[in-house]
Amino acid sequence: MVATLANSIVAPCPACELKMSAEAQPAVDIAALTAGMAKGDEDAYRMFHELYFHRFLRYLLVVMGGREEAAREALQLSLLRVVRHIRKFDSEEAFWSWLTVLARSAVVDEERRRHRYLAFLDRFFQWEKVEAVADSDAEARLQELLAANLDVLPWDERELVNRKYFARESVKEIAADTGATEKAIESQLVRIRRKLKQCILAQLKDET
Repeated sequence: MVATLANSIVAPCPACELKMSAEAQPAVDIAALTAGMAKGDEDAYRMFHELYFHRFLRYLLVVMGGREEAAREALQLSLLRVVRHIRKFDSEEAFWSWLTVLARSAVVDEERRRHRYLAFLDRFFQWEKVEAVADSDAEARLQELLAANLDVLPWDERELVNRKYFARESVKEIAADTGATEKAIESQLVRIRRKLKQCILAQLKDET
């Protein structure tokens, strides 16, 4: 299932791939540029940004089917991975190929994160048609409110939510790790969900 999802969201059409590969290659010494980046040279990173930022974003816009916000989120993840894993490359072709691998990996992670948010919201509001909301402004606003309310939860409650709904740990695993009973963990989760739901609905009501 994961492999199918990954293939469906990261495989641009052949015409788009051809267009991307046909872009003019930067007139720069790639070996020197990437070696400088690997050493943490700020000038090298500035040059990388000038040469690749917009090209990288255009590529991700194609991969994400034109969804600009999602493409920019994936771009941020991709750039972080560039910083963490950069090494010297001897050719522009090899370097760009590596960048697109990072981009595709970031897209998969961004889509997984998005689906976790939708599943989490679904538990609160019991929507029957989550996909119908996915392309509307309502999804973005609900995610924004959810994130804001999660941030102000007490640390222990926020940690419990993260472990259960985002790290996908079972109640049994959490109970064993914390020394609490499974019933106590379930009760705490119910209270947290109820509190978050009440806060979000109240904020939505104030906006109408």
